[in-house]
Amino acid sequence: MEATIGGTRRHLVDVAHAQLLRGDTVSLLVSTLRDPGFAADLVALEAAGATVRRIPMVRAIRPARDLVHLRRIKAALRELRPDVVHTHSSKAGVLGRRASLSTGIGARVHTPHTFAFLFGAMFGRAKRAVFRSIERSLASSTHRLVAVSESEAATIAASGVVDPGRLCTVPNGIDPARVEGAEPANLADFGLDAARPVAAVVGLLYSAKGQDLALEALAEEGLEGLQLLFVGPGDQGPLLELAARLGVERRVAFTGPRDDVPSILAASDFLVLPSRWEGMPYVVLEAMAASRAVVSTPVDGARDLVEDDVTGFLASGVSGAALAAAMRRAVLAGSGRRERLGAAGRARLDGAHDVSTMAERLDAVYREALGASGKP
Repeated sequence: MEATIGGTRRHLVDVAHAQLLRGDTVSLLVSTLRDPGFAADLVALEAAGATVRRIPMVRAIRPARDLVHLRRIKAALRELRPDVVHTHSSKAGVLGRRASLSTGIGARVHTPHTFAFLFGAMFGRAKRAVFRSIERSLASSTHRLVAVSESEAATIAASGVVDPGRLCTVPNGIDPARVEGAEPANLADFGLDAARPVAAVVGLLYSAKGQDLALEALAEEGLEGLQLLFVGPGDQGPLLELAARLGVERRVAFTGPRDDVPSILAASDFLVLPSRWEGMPYVVLEAMAASRAVVSTPVDGARDLVEDDVTGFLASGVSGAALAAAMRRAVLAGSGRRERLGAAGRARLDGAHDVSTMAERLDAVYREALGASGKP
């Protein structure tokens, strides 16, 4: 896979470790170009028994370079002879499935982690049409396509690119023990006032994650006392400029990439997820494990997890104004009410969104794919 960053990186690493614990043979063909920290994950997976091949795939379409990488993937498949070829994200999803098709090796399973052709705010109509055409052409030879939430499965089904009989759902899962009991970060280190409420906004800084919507919401009436802590890699410049234009720059802070998100959540009053698209956001699962209430736009995955006024506050739409209304409710709820919502969210994780359950369900998908492919 090439999109080894954020939740997709987390998904791959957790699944691979869980499969190794189950006794599966795991071989990974991955790129480390987008997130240097991924290299340490791969070293740990190799120590645990996985075979890792590093192929410098890039996210953009680069025909000559992509052809070279396709040949390398074919060679790896011929050597490794996997029973199942499970691809993730766009570029690796295309190259990996084409390599499997041309070599005849492996039942094909694909997890898109949201389809790029749905990203209207990122890509123009023509490019999205190309992406849709590619996915549609591969869907008929993909034995199983995996959505990571029920709502993402509904979105994929509605897109019409895949036969519903090939679509299945395996919700993302986490190990709550990695989050619970984390020592709270010192908010003063980020220039924030610990005496005033702080909401965390965690994720790669780019349009799909909607940090601009969070800043627009912060500028709305009734949120003058709230501070936002933005956590994640990416270009801060445009967001800093927007914060200055909106007059909220003194109430926001950016940490850059961090490996201590549990500590950030422990120090925050609640989580804000302002995303425009998601499959099932890991940070919401982590916030629930940390017993933190969640304010979210009604995107895929979040709609499955955030029940309005039960585990958090769900915005009525994907806009700054709608998000602001939900954030106001979170602030007005007070710490006691937010703690009760957070506790309700934590109770919903057990048995439904843990790593071992995710691996078990994927094993069932692999067996279905093998049956559909006619391979023993």
